[in-house]
Amino acid sequence: MSAQAISVLALTQALTGTVAANRFVTAAGAQAGADANTFGVCRQGGVSGDKVTIDVLGTATVEAGAAVAAGATIKADSSGRGITWATSGAKIGLALEAASAAGQMIEVLLIPNVA
Repeated sequence: MSAQAISVLALTQALTGTVAANRFVTAAGAQAGADANTFGVCRQGGVSGDKVTIDVLGTATVEAGAAVAAGATIKADSSGRGITWATSGAKIGLALEAASAAGQMIEVLLIPNVA
């Protein structure tokens, strides 16, 4: 389980809903849903109106939503956690570490993506 992250670009964003720490967020400031395009990863949790730091480029610590192999392409699950991309959804990261179960923190290389 990792707590490492090397942010190349981190931006402050006002949230438009409740977001948990280490989850993917959208450009609108909401926690990402399943298969969503994302803006980055929220470093700390917050609620609507809070200004938080979002890691946009580089690596970020992400909560896994299931077991993930190191080197796997990542997408968001319905709770904004990182899961293995299989056949659909936005490709938003590359797992630099493995997770053996949901809830573990892994380092992910962020991949810029657009709708």
